[in-house]
Amino acid sequence: MTIKDAPEEWEIRGTETPFTGNKTSVRTDEVVMPGGAVVRRDYQVHPGSVAVLALDDADRALVLRQYRHPVRQKLWEIPAGLLDVVGENPLHAAQRELYEEAHVKAEDWRVLTDVYTTPGGCDEAVRIFLARGLSEAEGDRFAVEDEEADMELARVPLDELVRGVLAGDLHNNCLVVGVLSVVAARSGDGLDALRPAQAPWPARPFEA
Repeated sequence: MTIKDAPEEWEIRGTETPFTGNKTSVRTDEVVMPGGAVVRRDYQVHPGSVAVLALDDADRALVLRQYRHPVRQKLWEIPAGLLDVVGENPLHAAQRELYEEAHVKAEDWRVLTDVYTTPGGCDEAVRIFLARGLSEAEGDRFAVEDEEADMELARVPLDELVRGVLAGDLHNNCLVVGVLSVVAARSGDGLDALRPAQAPWPARPFEA
């Protein structure tokens, strides 16, 4: 048996969108189950996201602390953002987010991992990149607003982040997945064996 996710789509008898927001919406589908029953499934429709595990030469990850209203916490996170344009190249979006949130650029980009954040209730797909060869970006800093205006920036040793994840002190999905993935990659075939930055992404197809 091959342990690999595979595309599949069960019959949908009907669909409606009871809520449409600024970036996402809620959809209700009437889905035919294997036994023939038809059930309603509500889920958030999401454009997709990118995130960046930016690692400097001192083995420190660039992290941000930001208020997240739904969970009423300030969370340490890695730079991330929405794929605002359908078909947008995820690498370009990740480079933009790293510049806007940290005013940093990177020379070496790899795909670290691809995840569905909450597939039981949302179709959000996230591509997490590994960025190395960091340097200060040129030009003016991006103007921040709302939650981002209160954002803190730090460079934290990777080992410290791993301890924080396993101790239950760090909870952001992309940070947890990114940090543990880079450690796993190192203990396996190495970081240079990761997929190239323009690797296909069936969950959110794009033009290279």
